[in-house]
Amino acid sequence: MDVIQNLDFQNILQIVEILAGAWILIVLFQKFIPKLANKFSGKPRYYTLATVPMLRLTIILAAGALIIVRIVEPTFENLVALLGAIGIALGFAFKDYVSSLIAGIVSLYEMPYRLGDWVTVDDTYGEVTNIGMRAIEIVTPDDTTVVVPHAKIWNQLVHNANNGTQNLMCVADFYLRSDRDPGQIRSILRNVGLTSLYTNVQMPVMVVAEEHPWGTRFQLKTYPVDPKDQFQLRTDMILRGKDTLRQEGYEFIQVTTVPQK
Repeated sequence: MDVIQNLDFQNILQIVEILAGAWILIVLFQKFIPKLANKFSGKPRYYTLATVPMLRLTIILAAGALIIVRIVEPTFENLVALLGAIGIALGFAFKDYVSSLIAGIVSLYEMPYRLGDWVTVDDTYGEVTNIGMRAIEIVTPDDTTVVVPHAKIWNQLVHNANNGTQNLMCVADFYLRSDRDPGQIRSILRNVGLTSLYTNVQMPVMVVAEEHPWGTRFQLKTYPVDPKDQFQLRTDMILRGKDTLRQEGYEFIQVTTVPQK
């Protein structure tokens, strides 16, 4: 029983046309869907961006199926034998690669990260700028692109700072002596957070205090208007917060190690 069909010019031409069509569709989706998503805000934007990897996977699977039926005699036995052989070969030769591919498919369903999310994976923090079949690309705050395989989700914690929303908490720490009015410190820091140009005033502005033997740690917690503003917001809170507290006569403490709860 023949498994492989006799490839004539027409079949070869159709295979080339399928590959070209799939490539063109993927490029068009990757180019125009982000532009469409940028017209929205909040969850509609992130859900629109999330369709890019799903559409890409659908196109690749459809193109692969169309090519297989032009190469293999389209009988049930032949297809089962071919897929089994491919699975065994890939399992031995590309174990890690296949693991990342499967994890990529799982990530489309569980969505541990989306385009535009700020995540920490394997001690790498940055914005997810591309989600491929095997890996994601994260751009770190120092503008370095890091490629992280999807297989990391099997054995690594994925910390998602905004989880498909515009809400990303920023925290600024202030270490002060404990012999001054903590209520006034709280009021000063909260006012600093509320008056920042980068603060989303529709979200909570909180001041949390923790007492330690060396003094008190105050944490000013706010949300930026856009996740990309997180570094400007944190810098603005630290600089203006320290300047305001110094003007009020508060003394800062140099802390080398902060005990963790």
